[in-house]
Amino acid sequence: MFLSRQPACASFLLGSVLQQQVLQCKNFSRSCAVWGNQRQLRKKKELSEKKLTRYFVDQRRISVLGGKGGKGASCFHSEPRKEFGGPDGGDGGNGGHVILKADARIKSLSLVQPVYQGMDGVPGGSKNCFGCNGENLYIKVPLGTLVKEDGMVVADLSQPKDEYIAALGGNGGKGNRFFLSNENRAPVTATMGENGQKRTLQLELKTMAHVGMVGFPNAGKSSLLRTISNAKPAVAPYPFTTLNPHVGIIQYQDFEQLAVADIPGIIRGAHQNRGLGFAFLRHIERCRFLMYVLDLSVSEPWTQLQDLKYELEQYEEGLSRRPCLIVGNKIDLPQSRVNLPLLRERVEEKIIAMSALTGHNVEELILCIRELYDKCLDSDISTLQKPLKW
Repeated sequence: MFLSRQPACASFLLGSVLQQQVLQCKNFSRSCAVWGNQRQLRKKKELSEKKLTRYFVDQRRISVLGGKGGKGASCFHSEPRKEFGGPDGGDGGNGGHVILKADARIKSLSLVQPVYQGMDGVPGGSKNCFGCNGENLYIKVPLGTLVKEDGMVVADLSQPKDEYIAALGGNGGKGNRFFLSNENRAPVTATMGENGQKRTLQLELKTMAHVGMVGFPNAGKSSLLRTISNAKPAVAPYPFTTLNPHVGIIQYQDFEQLAVADIPGIIRGAHQNRGLGFAFLRHIERCRFLMYVLDLSVSEPWTQLQDLKYELEQYEEGLSRRPCLIVGNKIDLPQSRVNLPLLRERVEEKIIAMSALTGHNVEELILCIRELYDKCLDSDISTLQKPLKW
């Protein structure tokens, strides 16, 4: 019996030693397949709203310069037993263009540099060798970028893969082979390449979204966007929490996706540059319809709607007359339940009372957004199907 237990004890000690070695390997090495599944992915740090403003840029001034063309070559053919080989200088290559290209993966103009220069063309060579053209330089910009020159719009990059040649490259120079003629059998003339086009452009971003949220500061727009979409804007109990636009996506069961844009809050007198002003209203210019978010807990919430429509008209005439939804937020508060009937008496449009904090009536709001979007699509189709007037 004693002899039979000894190997078991030895195996137990051997197993404990191996286990300690494995634990030591675990502490020092994490690259093996055994411990690969236990590693956790690093999560991105959540940035504050002030830090996000450094990454979101909606205006940029750039200087673009096309590539210079390569110079032509001036040389003659040299080969044994060919005394008069003639000119064989090739042309220089053309300079590369500077091209703006819309990319759906780019969300801001923060990566756009202030100066861009295209690639120069390669000079021509002997034996009629032409120089290579300079490669085009592509600048990726987000969808909805307007290109302006001296205040005039020269391009609107609103569709994916839209391109605009910001600066043309210069033409390559001509070699002396180009100037060969019956009158001049041995030309020595060769031209230099042309300089590229130089321009100064202004880039302006207008967010591409279906729905634009408009409201006073601290009305709950950011909380509402977090509730109905996958966006995560900053939320805090003080005004002007949102300092730059945010876009969230609402996904429906039929795989339809609607983009909702949340812009900073508007106050009374924003057209006089009060608060944050209303320059950021450019981000709702392309929206099909608007969603007014009112705070039902304040006294006389219907005055908020009047002030918002007035500020929109001061920015662009007809902007307040677009199709809209009116959302009364913070219905969970007692004062909001008192103000809701008073608001419905003074406003003709349908009012959706909800709470972004508790999620009350969120489903109804999402369905109403879809219904209004479908009506806008039907109206667009009907206008396209109207017969032409002679």
